[in-house]
Amino acid sequence: MAKRSILYFDEMESPVGPITLVATESGLCRLDYGTPRDLEPKLSSWSKKYFLCSEWIQDKEKFHDARKQLQEYFAKTRQTFDIKLDLYGSPFQQKVWKALVDIPFGETRSYKDIALAIHSPKAVRAVGGAVNKNPMSIIYPCHRVIGSNGALVGYAGGLDKKEHLLEHEQVKAVSS
Repeated sequence: MAKRSILYFDEMESPVGPITLVATESGLCRLDYGTPRDLEPKLSSWSKKYFLCSEWIQDKEKFHDARKQLQEYFAKTRQTFDIKLDLYGSPFQQKVWKALVDIPFGETRSYKDIALAIHSPKAVRAVGGAVNKNPMSIIYPCHRVIGSNGALVGYAGGLDKKEHLLEHEQVKAVSS
């Protein structure tokens, strides 16, 4: 349901390039690869879908915790996140996104594994679509989802970033 909102944003540098963070008063709602300028069409389209009217304000301090936890992740001193989130997506998408958190650091799962985990074994393609729309890359680790044959398939941020994150975590493939 659309509503009026202030959307806060900021940019941070990372080993996989610039990352744009977006939050509402309620919590972090997006983590996207790229600069705010590069992402403007995507973020504008997203905000029109979920908000009647939005005002964008750059606010570095709003993202202190998120930035700190991401820096710790890249420094290999953090494997999970405890950032307050405010997610926007369908109930099915949110169920898939929350299942991503259950993939342990340094391991992978297939789209089929995620479908089984959410008790929708025939929804493998729908799971793929939901993973592709994940607004919380890294925090909801969609980079840990691979093809059933072990191939690095699909990643909204680009396969180079997915490969970098998996190497960073020294991944060992695990599938049920």
